[in-house]
This record gives sequence, C-alpha cells and structure tokens, in this order.
Amino acid sequence: MNYPLFWAILGAIFCLMELFLPTGFVESTLGISAFIVAVLALVVPSFNLQMVVWVALSLVFIFLLRRFVPKRTPYSLQESTEARTITAIDPGQTGRVIYEGNSWQARCDDETITIGANQPVVVIRRKGNTLYVMPESALRA
Repeated sequence: MNYPLFWAILGAIFCLMELFLPTGFVESTLGISAFIVAVLALVVPSFNLQMVVWVALSLVFIFLLRRFVPKRTPYSLQESTEARTITAIDPGQTGRVIYEGNSWQARCDDETITIGANQPVVVIRRKGNTLYVMPESALRA
C-alpha cells in the first residue's frame, strides 16, 4: 500500500467534508494533520507510527483551534437585551416580561430586588425558558 497517497487522499476527503458539512473546522484540522502525515510517510514506513502522529497532530490542532475561536452567545439573546415587565417580579419569584414581542417567564437576577409591573428591564441571561433580568434603573446607578 502506498501510505503517502493514502494520507493525501484522507486529507483531501476531510477537507472536502468540511466544505459540505461544516463542523467548526474540526474536519479541516483532521485533513491538515493527514497532509502532514502524508509527507512524513515518505520517510517513516511504519503505519502504526503514522497513525499515532496523525492522532497526536489532530488533537493538538483541535486544542489550538478551540483557543482561538471566540465563544458565541446564543442567537436568541444577540439582537436585543431590552424587555418590559408584564407582571411584578417579587424577590426570588417569577413573573412575566415582554421580550422581542413574546411573553417570557422571568426572574430578577438579584434575589433582593422587586421589579414592578410595566417597568423596563435588561435581559442578563437565559436559562431554559426563563429570562434573568435586571431593572434598567438598577444598572444605571
């Protein structure tokens, strides 16, 4: 078997898969690792050693890739962070807010604050179907 050709074909397959099935560049890192092993296979005839090098390079590249790719915020919280309460939100209790035209269950992010009805709030985060909000007045102070 021609090992350099095998690794070059495997690298091309992984890189093409990234074009059609985007996985956040994971398949590309596997393909790049395979291309490097294809060059290494010209001087190292042991297939077992080539496999070990490919796995090690793939893990290193994936680890480095994860460090440089920024973390994304959920799409549902990217556009707007402003909402308005429908009901009062007592400390430690849930209430309702209007957020992006829909009614959501909401809790105050600070368990000691009471938020009245019809008050502007800022969405801090989301956990499941519950928004955690803070009153605008508390954030300005």
